[in-house]
Amino acid sequence: MPRGDGTGPGSGGSGKGQGAGMGAGGYCICVNCGEKTVHQMGVPCVKVQCPKCGGAMTRDNSGNP
Repeated sequence: MPRGDGTGPGSGGSGKGQGAGMGAGGYCICVNCGEKTVHQMGVPCVKVQCPKCGGAMTRDNSGNP
């Protein structure tokens, strides 16, 4: 029976309110200029600023540098 705290059956998570994440590999890619940087484990790409243009980054798991 669900407990309302995210730990019951069917909650789909750890109960800490965090997303599942995409793992340690992959890259962060700039939505403005396309610059790619290696994803740093524990640092969401959306929290990273593009080193080339200062734009917003997003996760890219295509595996291509």
